[in-house]
Amino acid sequence: MSNTIVITGANRGIGLAMAKICQQRGDTVYALCRQSSPQLNALKINIIEGIDIATDTGITHAKSALAGVAIDLLINNAGILRDESLSNFNKDTIIEQFNVNALAPIALTQALLSHLPKNSKVALITSRMGSITDNSSGGRYGYRMSKAALNIAAVSLAKDLAENKIAVGIYHPGYVQTDMVNALGQTSNGDISSDVAAKRLLTLMTELTMAESGVFKHSNGEILPW
Repeated sequence: MSNTIVITGANRGIGLAMAKICQQRGDTVYALCRQSSPQLNALKINIIEGIDIATDTGITHAKSALAGVAIDLLINNAGILRDESLSNFNKDTIIEQFNVNALAPIALTQALLSHLPKNSKVALITSRMGSITDNSSGGRYGYRMSKAALNIAAVSLAKDLAENKIAVGIYHPGYVQTDMVNALGQTSNGDISSDVAAKRLLTLMTELTMAESGVFKHSNGEILPW
């Protein structure tokens, strides 16, 4: 049975990999992004460009472009990673990450509520770097803060949508080999590929039930601490 799936940040990385898998299995895919890519264009799916989910204009454009579309699975994947430390502190990049990583996914989901019928699903791609318990190295203030904020918002979302039987998945994809990670110039640029992460994540989304709505999971299935 095919589903209608909306994916944000679908032009590259994990979003692109998920779009490809969904297209191959016969789903109707709407790929939202600021600008498409040759790889995304090659999939010949529904591409909606000009979507900056951190802006009211971008969210309004997304809602308009999806008019009349009933969404089975909304995947809030778009996100950014900057790098701050106490010695290299930057309030602007912290605010930027909060707007994109934490506020935008919830605002988009709220805007698309009328498109989410009973038994549909909402997935939020977060990070274990938003886990307070798991923070053993410090730093990365904006990314950690924004993902922690997304996590708590996702739990509220799960509770608020429960009466409509809409399940909410909260997922850490793993340490993935993406442009976002590589841009920081790390010596180890990810442990798994985008394709592996996407396959794992989509499996979890397929298996998601109301009983596990609001649970924070690693893509390998492990339940993560808050």
